[in-house]
Amino acid sequence: MALKRDLGFVDVFAVGSGAMISSGLFVLPALLVARVGPAAVLCYLVAAVLLLPTLLSKAELVTAMPKAGGDYFFIDRSLGPGFGTVGGVVAWASLAFKSAFALVGIGALGTFLWGWDVSSWQVKAVSCGFCVLFGLVNAVGVKHTGRLQVALVAVLLAVLVAYVVGAIPSVQLGHYRRLLPLNWGALLMGAGMVFVSFGGVTKVATLGEEARRPSRTLPLGMFAAAGVVSLLYVLVVFVTVGVLGTESGWSYAPLSEAAGRFWHGAGAAILGVAALCAFLTTGNAGILAASRTVMAMSQDDLLPPRLGAVSRRSGTPVYAILLTCVFMITVILVLDLEGFVKAASAMMILLFIFVIVALVLMRESRIPTYRPSWRSPFYPWIQIAGLLCYAFLLVELGTVPLAIAAAVIGGAVLWYFFYAKVHVLRESALIRLAARLARADFADHDLEAELSRVAREREAVLEDRFDRLIQDCEVLDVQGPTARDEVFRVIAENLSGRVGLGPEKVYELLLKREDLSSTVVRPGLAIPHLILEGLETFQIVLVRARDGVAFQEGQPPVHAIFVLAASPEERNFYLQSLVAIAEVAQDPEFDKKWLTSGRREALREVVLAAERRRESHHDRPTEPPGPDATP
Repeated sequence: MALKRDLGFVDVFAVGSGAMISSGLFVLPALLVARVGPAAVLCYLVAAVLLLPTLLSKAELVTAMPKAGGDYFFIDRSLGPGFGTVGGVVAWASLAFKSAFALVGIGALGTFLWGWDVSSWQVKAVSCGFCVLFGLVNAVGVKHTGRLQVALVAVLLAVLVAYVVGAIPSVQLGHYRRLLPLNWGALLMGAGMVFVSFGGVTKVATLGEEARRPSRTLPLGMFAAAGVVSLLYVLVVFVTVGVLGTESGWSYAPLSEAAGRFWHGAGAAILGVAALCAFLTTGNAGILAASRTVMAMSQDDLLPPRLGAVSRRSGTPVYAILLTCVFMITVILVLDLEGFVKAASAMMILLFIFVIVALVLMRESRIPTYRPSWRSPFYPWIQIAGLLCYAFLLVELGTVPLAIAAAVIGGAVLWYFFYAKVHVLRESALIRLAARLARADFADHDLEAELSRVAREREAVLEDRFDRLIQDCEVLDVQGPTARDEVFRVIAENLSGRVGLGPEKVYELLLKREDLSSTVVRPGLAIPHLILEGLETFQIVLVRARDGVAFQEGQPPVHAIFVLAASPEERNFYLQSLVAIAEVAQDPEFDKKWLTSGRREALREVVLAAERRRESHHDRPTEPPGPDATP
């Protein structure tokens, strides 16, 4: 069962913003200030700039492949199922770590604001309770999740803007005397830690199958969330440093502490409410996005099939949500605060590297049906710069977070070799790029065809009868130089069973029709057509001849052959089909796509994905053509 497309631009913006603003803003600055002082502001600014290569790359990928799973789907279809398994597990785990970190922040906030005298285990119990609550909300339906997210984010953004404006009179510029740190390595390490705060914006890519008009809604939602939240990050941390200074240690609720300085008790309570909204939005959005990654991996046979099941009643992947919540509860009970931050940041950076490599492979493999509606500017230079910077940040994070990330990756690799590898054989852009060196046969999967289907789903193209015939028709790929009569014999053998005539009779009719007048309608394209008296049928056969077929001596060879076989009663639709073929073939890129596409399913998708006017029952021609009409 398909997911429901219930999310608009506001919902996508809210999911992206909510996934960003949480403990990364309300708790993490305290950890950064202890390490780099006022340069914590620069850490957020550097991280925002370093987000650009991934943001631009993912915006292009999501307009080409708006599918559930987001990062996982991009990595799998570009690098193959092995890397897809690793990338999917890393994406899912990093989201779970980030969301768990946010829910744990609820306990830390309560300790500061209300003086709770509770143990760490009681804080963890509260966090687990909220995890269960949001799991139930997600299981009910994405529409309810989106509405809750919009309400929480609206409150959060309003409070943060008011906080920045209210704090300005209390800012002391003297607190920025040591803005630049003595140790630049510490600044880069801080920027690496902050990455976990920015990574959430790109998680809207996992909602590709639930967004209305995904080719527009998803990239706009990502850019808007990234721009607004990045600006708020820098401004909020700047005014907080200006109010509190960095000489003494900060509590784990620095914004509430600063608000208490200029708004007194009411200020601490207001920012406490904002922090609570932030923690709740991140927990909610994290479960929403992470569960879609699990669902997509299951539907691709990399995880057990039950995890990909979608509830008929709610339209949500209930078992994937359950697994995500169980994993989050486990890490809440096991890891401490700093462990959440560093492990999530390391895996987020690794994920960003995978995404950029995925874009490069999709571009360089030159798959004809890879057609994003938006393309990343400054390609490939901004992607190269991103890869170099991310690799450097990984080193600066230290060995412990890398060890945790390595453990997650190692587990994913073992799962792939012991479970997933025997269940899936799928083509990738990496294989397409290496096809000149060694060509493998992936009979059960065609990446070009899949990307074309995704593009048609993205644009919500309505199928007509011609589309349905193309989906069911014979597709022939003739190899080597071939004479016209030889091609006609191959066509006749494949067409005879569908029209109820013997191969020799069909072959004779093809020759007879060609002798009346040539069916070559333009250089490279021929449309042989038969009118079959006494037979109620309409059939189409698509033929590609890479090396060409000589229909007429002295004329250019034909590479694309569309064969129509119809009964006299189908004359009206016969004319509509000729018009549809003409519209398909008038694409300036048609000949290139036809000759460079992969296997038979890709050829079928070249026709299905072409821009043309779809016929409805109101668009019927009133004058049918004669039985020997030539297009």
